[in-house]
Amino acid sequence: MAGRFTPRTGPGSRPEGRPSRIPTPRPAGRTRTWAPRRGPLDLALTLGPLRRGQGDPTYRTTPDGAHWRTSRTPAGPATLRVTAAQGTAHAEAWGEGAEWILDQLPVLLGELDDPDAFTPRHRFLAETHRNRPGLRLTRTGLVMESLIPSVLEQKVTTTEAYRAWRLLVRGFGEPAPGAPEGMYVMPDARTWALIPSWEWHRAGVDSKRSDTVMRAVRVARRMEEAATMDQYKAAERLQLIPGIGPWTAAETLQRAIGAADLVTVGDFHLPGIIGHALGGNRHADDDEMLALLEPYAGQRHRAARLILLSGRTPARRAPRLQPNNIAVL
Repeated sequence: MAGRFTPRTGPGSRPEGRPSRIPTPRPAGRTRTWAPRRGPLDLALTLGPLRRGQGDPTYRTTPDGAHWRTSRTPAGPATLRVTAAQGTAHAEAWGEGAEWILDQLPVLLGELDDPDAFTPRHRFLAETHRNRPGLRLTRTGLVMESLIPSVLEQKVTTTEAYRAWRLLVRGFGEPAPGAPEGMYVMPDARTWALIPSWEWHRAGVDSKRSDTVMRAVRVARRMEEAATMDQYKAAERLQLIPGIGPWTAAETLQRAIGAADLVTVGDFHLPGIIGHALGGNRHADDDEMLALLEPYAGQRHRAARLILLSGRTPARRAPRLQPNNIAVL
């Protein structure tokens, strides 16, 4: 078992001069074609929130327009490849969870989302909404795969969080079935629970965040039940875990269940962005943000997404936060 916790990638993982292995032909996977009942389909807008940075080992886009993502489904590991042409999605899947992930394809691509429920009350939002008819709120149906990276993103820069996710998934996950080389399926709950403290430290994750992940994976089955709940009750379920607050619950459930009304409160940037766009106040706090979004009750997360897509963000006046590297301490 000790060998399981040795990272599989990284500097020096292959002796210099040794040629890369010759890629083997990809086996045929299960396939499915699906066309949405209403409106066009924009894969990048819909699936984009599932990607944790350009180096995310669980998500990749390729020059042929395909979106690849890996998941640990209730049936086992799976890899999904999706393309879209003429309003129709074409999917192929590999692994033990291939059938499960193909069954979930319509939901993943927004079948249960209702963009028509959103009524713009600001001209620029109406224009943004009209210009992006392919935006759907995705719903993975899987809580832990969004909860763990959301915990890693607490109180740190995105660069630090994406690096931690990348190192931990590559080090303790498993190569994704049928996927391009370098893609991995995230670890299962037991493996997360067995990651040694020094490996969290090496990935730059402090004990507060790693302890929160540990508490969550110990009750992973109960956390996954939130995928079948109303968005507000699901948020309450997640926040029963010490270390998971409204910010983490919202970030998780926006992806896991397509929570159209859960706003990311407690964010460093979002109140100022919303305040600037809707009220002309770049220094708005959470209370002001929520007041400005009140006219969009029931669709507040969608309104926030559209504001971010509109480009109406305040000009940067301060230097970027610099990442902290606790691994050198």
